[in-house]
Amino acid sequence: MFEATAILVVGLCLLVWSADRLVYGAAAIARNVGISPLVIGMTILAMGSSAPEMVVSATAALSGKTDTAVGNVLGSNIANIALILGVTALIKPLSISSGIIRRELPLMLGVTIVAGAILWDNHLSFYEGVLLAVLFAGFLLAMMKIGKESGESDPMLAEQEAEIPTGVSNVSAGIWVVVGLVLLIFSADMVVESAVTIAKAFGMSDLVIGLTIVAVGTSLPELAASVAGVLKGEDDLAVGNIIGSNIFNILAVMGIPGILNPSMLNPLAMGRDFYVMLAVSVLLFLFAVGKSRIINRWEGIALLICFVGYQGYLLTDMAA
Repeated sequence: MFEATAILVVGLCLLVWSADRLVYGAAAIARNVGISPLVIGMTILAMGSSAPEMVVSATAALSGKTDTAVGNVLGSNIANIALILGVTALIKPLSISSGIIRRELPLMLGVTIVAGAILWDNHLSFYEGVLLAVLFAGFLLAMMKIGKESGESDPMLAEQEAEIPTGVSNVSAGIWVVVGLVLLIFSADMVVESAVTIAKAFGMSDLVIGLTIVAVGTSLPELAASVAGVLKGEDDLAVGNIIGSNIFNILAVMGIPGILNPSMLNPLAMGRDFYVMLAVSVLLFLFAVGKSRIINRWEGIALLICFVGYQGYLLTDMAA
């Protein structure tokens, strides 16, 4: 058990670091070849925080653990809103001024409902995986269009552009891409295997493994990005990372196991966990579109209570 725990911790650290290096190298190459900061920000940087979920989901699906992959999506989305935005709002109330975020929020709710429609029959099929992939491509195109319409004055675009590396040679950037990709795949396998070993020792199902250990672990990049953003006064980027990551998780990450390993799912994914994800998504929408457009500390506390209560329920239900 100690060995599995140590491997899990090392794997999670490598997962976060390698995802960051992969995005760093890819963004640098994109800038060097003349791709606009808008496109880089809305695609490469936006997908970066979901890279761990993508690779872990693929690894779990190829290992025949589709429940873990789907649980990773649901659990990560719940953690992104209830844990990460809860923590960042406690550090500093989050002021939302970006028009892009206000357009992304309804999209996030719409995509969440799409997830419910797919999970309704407790089966994730190949064609549903393909549908999610097509919707993901459409979402990227839509966001680039919204970004162009919003113009360079949108605060989130300005904050994203500031994150794009400059002065990095193509050779150095290419090395980081290769190193990041190799370590991302390697560390994802470490995380999945060690999490399964630990969780099974406690009698946890594949679904609960994805909802707890794997989901919180793969959400670490979002936590780091959001806390760093709020400390630098980049509130829009902190919130935008979470909203974008949740949309990416459903459309890209949940589509992967459907394509790689179509399977029947644990009914609790739809009957319990989907509704928690929907509830915290609605809460975020209500908090973010209010008159003040500020997620205050009390709202952050409410989100954290939701997260702690949900995790406690999972553990209690597992022990019953």
